Amino acid sequence: MAASYTDNNRMQNRTRIAVVGAGITGRLCAWRLLLAGHQVTLFDKDSAEVGSAASHVAAGMLAPYSELESSEELIFSLGCNAMGIWQTWTDQLQIPNAYQPVGTMVVAHAGDQTELFQFKRQLEFKSRSQQEHAAGDDYCELDAQGLACLQPELSGRFSQAINLPNESYVNPPQVLSALASAIKHLGGQWQDKTPVIELGPGWVQTEQKKMSFDTVIDCRGMGAKSSAMPLRGVRGEIIEVLAPEVNLTTMVRLMHPRYRLYLVPRPHQHYVLGATQIETEDYSPASVQSALELLSALYTIHPGFAEARITALRTSCRPALADNLPRIHYQAGLIEINGLFRHGYLLAPLLADASVNYLQAWGQSNNRKMFNLNNLLDTYDYHPC
Repeated sequence: MAASYTDNNRMQNRTRIAVVGAGITGRLCAWRLLLAGHQVTLFDKDSAEVGSAASHVAAGMLAPYSELESSEELIFSLGCNAMGIWQTWTDQLQIPNAYQPVGTMVVAHAGDQTELFQFKRQLEFKSRSQQEHAAGDDYCELDAQGLACLQPELSGRFSQAINLPNESYVNPPQVLSALASAIKHLGGQWQDKTPVIELGPGWVQTEQKKMSFDTVIDCRGMGAKSSAMPLRGVRGEIIEVLAPEVNLTTMVRLMHPRYRLYLVPRPHQHYVLGATQIETEDYSPASVQSALELLSALYTIHPGFAEARITALRTSCRPALADNLPRIHYQAGLIEINGLFRHGYLLAPLLADASVNYLQAWGQSNNRKMFNLNNLLDTYDYHPC
């Protein structure tokens, strides 16, 4: 379970904290700090309603088993804990139907069966090392009959699938909006359309002035790229559609030799299709070729997408470090959270909670250090997905 604050363990002195960057991590930090009794100012270069951060170009998948195939096993372990936090926090935020434990179907067309086989082998190998934590029903193989039984709308197009029943998603627009409302309701000062030019321990420099705080939390993502934080941008692209002829109720991972393609259902027959990892730091709009490939993939999942209406086409770059693992750097007056790669929504609540708890316990430390992510497994009660 996530660590939580009570009136008895809040900091005795109410501290002034700046959170820079209003993506999902920044908003979660600001919200939890306000609940803990701190005075919070949130800075962001975009408006509160619409932003260009990677958090606005995401499907919100909470898919640690899907990530186990190609990510560090640490991501799986942390992700399982973070899913429990999400369920609790969306209830606290009173967001109806925001947390959706719908599971994932991993499928492949006839020409891409090798990709599905490799996915299965990696899943088997890595989940074996997690047996002391993983539940017995963490995944199962389905033949055509089993797929037709569980997801009849996928039958006929795919002869087999791997079912990951313990995966979930949150709805990013709902969550971001609810967090904005909660932050303002709790008295947070939202400095939107206010780019931060520079920051350091205890201070923030905007275009207008330099301001002092007890602690600054840097959640700028790619905006924090520097020699000290050698980030690379990993492009993500999503297409949102309205498809009245489609009634899929699960997330779908379509194996592809070049892209990680996923499909996530939304309320009222809206769907999000995206490519999660394109190794280029390119912020330009989607190309015709890329859009055609995504739309073609969408149609191959279900013929009803032929009559779907495109409601949005978005691109952004996610911040990643060389090992694709996130970082939390601590020093007196400054916390830096970055490098969440494509695990932004999966890991953001855990990293935000850890940072707030650090302020509670070690806020006066003068030593700059990198937080060991493995320690988070000791902080939270591990539970299987």
